[in-house]
Parts: sequence; C-alpha cells; structure tokens
Amino acid sequence: MGDRRNELQRIIKDTRSIPTLPGIIAKLSMLAANDKVSANEMARVVSADQVLSAKVLRLVNSPFYGFSGRVSTVSNALILLGVNVVKSLAVTSSIFEIMEKHVVGLWEHSLGAATAAQIIARQLNLPDPEEISTAALLHDIGKVVIKINLKQDYESLLALINQKDLSMLEAERELFGIDHAEVGEWLAKSWFLPEKLIEPIACHHVVEKSKLHPVKTAVVHLADVLVKASSFGFSGDDIVPQIQPAAWTQLGLQETALEPIIADLEDKLVELQNFSMEIQSTDATHT
Repeated sequence: MGDRRNELQRIIKDTRSIPTLPGIIAKLSMLAANDKVSANEMARVVSADQVLSAKVLRLVNSPFYGFSGRVSTVSNALILLGVNVVKSLAVTSSIFEIMEKHVVGLWEHSLGAATAAQIIARQLNLPDPEEISTAALLHDIGKVVIKINLKQDYESLLALINQKDLSMLEAERELFGIDHAEVGEWLAKSWFLPEKLIEPIACHHVVEKSKLHPVKTAVVHLADVLVKASSFGFSGDDIVPQIQPAAWTQLGLQETALEPIIADLEDKLVELQNFSMEIQSTDATHT
C-alpha cells in the first residue's frame, strides 16, 4: 500500500505526467507576489496564450460566477475576481479541458459545487465568494489526476465501488491507501496555489482538519453534499454523505437556513445544465 502512495506522489511531482502550463504559471506566480504589478500586466501574461485566455473568459462568464456574458477581457476578469482566482482558473484550464472530454459527469459536479459555494457564501455574507467558488471548482481535481495517470487502476476503483457499494473516497483509501483529497492537495501545492484554496481541497471530506481556513472548507464541503443530493453531474458514486457537525458549527447554520440556498441552487443548476450542454456541443464541433 505504501508503494502505491509513493507511486502517486511521484506522478504528481513529475510535471510531465499532468497537463499544466508551467511557463505561464511561473510568470503568474512571480507577478502575483509583487504588490506593484497591475492587473493589466497580469492580463498580458494570460492573454499571450489565446486558447488559455478564451478558456478563462468562458469560465468567468459561466453561470456560477454571476457575470454571465459581461466579462469580455482578461483585465476585467482580474479586476472583478482577483489575481488568485484568475490564476487558479488559468492553471486548471487544461485539466478541465480533459474533464469535458473524458469525465463529463465530474466536470458538471465540479461546476455545480462551485455554483453552490457561491450561493452559500453570498447567503452568509462571507468575504471573497468568488475565491470560495474557485476552491469548490477544484475540490475533486485529485480524481482527474488518478483517472488520467492510473487508467487500469481506475477501472478497478469503479468495480470496487460497485461491488462493495462504497463511496469513491472509501474505495480510493482501500485500493491506494490514499484519497483524491490528498492527491488534490499535492497537485495544488505543485501549482503553488494559495493556502486558502489548498486547504478546502485537502479537507473537504474532513472539515475538522481545516485549521487555517475552516469556514471556506465548510462551504466547499456543504456545496459538495448539496450538489450530490441534487443528482447534478456525477462525482464517481451515488452516495450522499451527511453534512459534518464541524461544517454546521463553522457556518453557524440550522437546517431551516438551507431552504433558500437549495431553492436558489435548483434554479442555477437549470442554467448550468444548459451551459454544460452548450459547451459540450461547441467542443464537439471543434473536434
């Protein structure tokens, strides 16, 4: 089992085995660390790659960010969403291209979770709702890495889920001795993402482990559960987990407070389904 952990770690640390944009990411990281750098300078780096900038704008204009059809330039995206959110969108664009083509259900689940997180954050008047939404967008990114790099094992994983009626998390731990949350944490660290995005990815299944950003982690956990309960997309299994006590505590929520959140989410998921179908249709015509 320890050998499998080591193998997965090696894969994550070998940048050749995952679709990333290291040159652009390195530039973005360097610029993001400099307080004197303007949004226009950051935008020029992203815009230098036309395909990348198109993907960033497509995600920014999707229903879960609430700017549908209103953001026409990367500069505007940076001003509205902030450097870290746009950087996160940039580094995940190539991964999500693969998800669109090969793991559509997981892509839709991730979009749904991002939408739910946005709604929860705004309902609770939390700061940085777009950043929380981005953390939710990335929460299952470890599953993509496992599927891409461990193709034969992935089939065994799905078989184990069906045979024993396990959640994907339980099956991953049984088969690999590790789960997608930890793999996602390794990946996020290799991308030099900020801790406020890394911790919700790493702890979204165990909220009480989140020490630095427990509220953001609780939102991502709740968003994940609500989207699974809605049956929007497919994250790898049909099991809807219980909302953890630590999440209720961190968010100061009662069950009755979920009613307006769920009602808003149901409306948004209809829009999101149309968006997903449109994207898949557009991509199909370009392949």
